[in-house]
Amino acid sequence: MEKTQARWLWYPGDFEIRQGLLQNFSREERGFDWPAYWYQDDCHRNVKFKRYYDLKERTEFIVHGIGIGYVEINGEKFPLETKLICPAGKNKIRVFIGNLNELPTIYIEGEVVKSDAGWQASSFIQELPAGWSEMFYSQNQNPNEIVYTEMDCDWQEKTEVKGGTLFDFGRAVFGTHRFTKLVSKAPVTICYGESEAEALDVDMCYYKENKAIETTVPRKRAFRYLFIPEVVPENVDIIAMHQYLPINKRAQFASNSSLVNKIWQVSEETFKLCSDLFFIDGIKRDRWIWSGDAYQSYLINQYLFFDEDINKRTMLALRGQNEIKQHMNTIVDYSILWLIGIENHYMMTGDEEFLAQVYEKMLTMMNYLEKQTNELGFIYGREKDWIFIDWSEMDKEGTLAAEQVLLLKAYQSMAHCGAILGKKVSHYEEAFDKLKKNLMEYFWDAELGSFIDSYESGNRHVTRHANIFAVLFDFLSEKEEASVLNNVLLNDDITQITTPYFKFFEQDALCKLGETKTVFTIIQEYWGGMLKRGAVTFWEEFNPNELGDDAYEMYGDPFGKSLCHAWGASPIYLLGRHFAGLKPTSPGYESFEVVPNLTEFDEVSFTLPVKNGQVTIEKKGDEIVIFATRDGGTVVFNQQNYTLTQNEPLKLLQAQVVL
Repeated sequence: MEKTQARWLWYPGDFEIRQGLLQNFSREERGFDWPAYWYQDDCHRNVKFKRYYDLKERTEFIVHGIGIGYVEINGEKFPLETKLICPAGKNKIRVFIGNLNELPTIYIEGEVVKSDAGWQASSFIQELPAGWSEMFYSQNQNPNEIVYTEMDCDWQEKTEVKGGTLFDFGRAVFGTHRFTKLVSKAPVTICYGESEAEALDVDMCYYKENKAIETTVPRKRAFRYLFIPEVVPENVDIIAMHQYLPINKRAQFASNSSLVNKIWQVSEETFKLCSDLFFIDGIKRDRWIWSGDAYQSYLINQYLFFDEDINKRTMLALRGQNEIKQHMNTIVDYSILWLIGIENHYMMTGDEEFLAQVYEKMLTMMNYLEKQTNELGFIYGREKDWIFIDWSEMDKEGTLAAEQVLLLKAYQSMAHCGAILGKKVSHYEEAFDKLKKNLMEYFWDAELGSFIDSYESGNRHVTRHANIFAVLFDFLSEKEEASVLNNVLLNDDITQITTPYFKFFEQDALCKLGETKTVFTIIQEYWGGMLKRGAVTFWEEFNPNELGDDAYEMYGDPFGKSLCHAWGASPIYLLGRHFAGLKPTSPGYESFEVVPNLTEFDEVSFTLPVKNGQVTIEKKGDEIVIFATRDGGTVVFNQQNYTLTQNEPLKLLQAQVVL
């Protein structure tokens, strides 16, 4: 949309913060609501908007507001929702709006004076360019109300079980339902389940309600199965209504492997379901915005939707207001991943305007992190901080290696982002050098050829995590990378990673070190293993040794495992980034690289998004054809570089190139 088009305005970041609060209050479990257990910011309650106009002639406008307030024209006050006249000449217009219960926001309707992109918004402490969203251009909308698209879903199977009726919709539904038939003198019980076992467990299913046919529509919930106890199939029928925010899929994948095709399709379905107003971890259990989950979602998004707005909404919601009272989700590493994610987003989009908007919040976050470093520059956990990294046994005595590697990358991200904006970054460069030196001196064990978790305990315990991060962020020499590969990543004596969350990072690192054949096998076995269990979306965690209903247990809860979890969609990123080999080499894909690694496929076709275009990589037999709808690409093939010209196919056959 043009910057001169009217839209709803608010204090920048407040829409995302307000909606993020509501998102993190949406969890329910077994009859009670469960708001997030960390500190939550809310939007500002009163905001001032300002704009100067130099008009050639008088003009009329109306200010619509959600809240209470008034309009001021050259110092004279007027009510909202009335036609106002602004005289010719120089004018100063201010709008004051307050709302105790919702996001205070305004829409100015007029030919010249209107709520376009030129307004400033003030919290009465700080004045910044006003916030807005492409979701809210119409005066008839209300930015406090998110309108979802609804799709009816018929059941695929309807069976009598235990004297009741089990409905299987054949897919994960995130929405509501309605009865189309119910013969019962009393309200009935409805049990929801991501799995059949959960729906049939009347006592332990997450969601359960009592309902009659004439009652109101139930709350939005996630389910594949619905079980109606004590009502036989001929006396009940039901339809599900899946609710979603439309998001454009910009990637396509097809290959000669039906299994890998199915893994891509189920990854896509999983990720679509977890891409709501924000990236959420899963649709059934938490529905919260977790920074670690979101970091991986930004990367998957880059290869599937390339939706810049959902990235920004999620980043702003996670960060909250400028003042920091607690780490994101209480987790130190999640605060650091937020910083690193900003740099990733900038490389993806080249959006300097957003970088400038969020940079001050990056500064305060980095300052908050640095205040909990010791004399060696190592970050440690304070009281009530959660040093997470992963669900894995680690030696966490003293400072932890993986946290230091993340902090090292955060310094690098701050230096890069600050330099883009013309800021002084020497402090971050110096902090990087100091931490890098001490990281290698205290945590790198030359005899073991890897990082140890803790130098303070004396145990020399090795896990995969710090070593993986060091590979991903290019902090090791080629010799050290080879050592990590052999001594850690390919060493079965090092505790295996079982969560898709850290498998994402592990497979990313393995691919980076040339182990794409290994990763291709893991994708087929690990994600394929979930498909063999009947998965229609990918899970939060998968252990092939867990059989039967035990596979659904997590956190000591028989159905605590999320069966639709965003990080389970990582094959999209792995295939796009490392097999198609596409990545930006400068911000916004002004330059980008394609390094095809397709030996595992006889035939394959990728269509992947880039900023302002797309790239298609196809292989059939010995021929590879690469086509881009924008300039800036370089193809690296058989150790040779080829320029990728806009709208001109590049054909590669062994080591030869034909234009």
